[in-house]
Amino acid sequence: MDLQLAGLRALVTGGTKGIGHAIVEGLAAEGAAVGFCARTEADVTATVDKLRADGVTVVGRALDVGDGEALTRWVTESAAELGGVDIVVSNVSALAIGDSEEFWKQSFEVDMLGTVRLVSAAMPFLEQSQAPSIVTVSSVSGREIDFAAGAYGTFKAAIVHYTQGLAYQLAGKGIRANTISPGNTYFPGGVWENIEQNNPALYAEALALNPTGRMARPEEIARAAVFLASPAASFVTGTNLVVDGALTRGVQY
Repeated sequence: MDLQLAGLRALVTGGTKGIGHAIVEGLAAEGAAVGFCARTEADVTATVDKLRADGVTVVGRALDVGDGEALTRWVTESAAELGGVDIVVSNVSALAIGDSEEFWKQSFEVDMLGTVRLVSAAMPFLEQSQAPSIVTVSSVSGREIDFAAGAYGTFKAAIVHYTQGLAYQLAGKGIRANTISPGNTYFPGGVWENIEQNNPALYAEALALNPTGRMARPEEIARAAVFLASPAASFVTGTNLVVDGALTRGVQY
């Protein structure tokens, strides 16, 4: 199936590792030009160099998504470099799993406001696009009470609500907005590798919950995001696509 992404321009936050990196690669493989950001300069440079060596049109920037001015500036400058923006993917999370006030602040600034600011900054460009699309990355922790209940789960749920509101509000402008909610996703350097090494009991407990007997790979989550971002999903808006290998058992209506 042709996803009709060739020639479109996408922005992705958190594009050097895990799900975000897989989304960048997935969009690029379908012919999109991609701008991405991440916190670590060396990782950004390495990712840009690799993708450009593969013939991808890509721009990258090191920044903290919790810095609203830096995020807005990145969107504007990337749009200028790419010649516009058709797709935005909000992927970054503070991964503030805990209940201290500091975790609540981090989750609000990075997960929630990072998403809102990205969409707001990109809106003038999306309004000029012929195939505008917003994809936000939530989590199954937004619909299940699990070990990440508290700040992380609460704001992941809020992202779903926010995105479905966007879908309704922007439908008349032809701008689609969807969410993906990944289950546990394992990749080198990721949170689950860290838990496997430092809290094997929790890792074993989490692994046992999934009837597939394994965790997701980043590219499995990314394929869902790339499809929702693409014109091939032209009548899909306001959905929350759970990609979790049957981890969650609540029925979605």
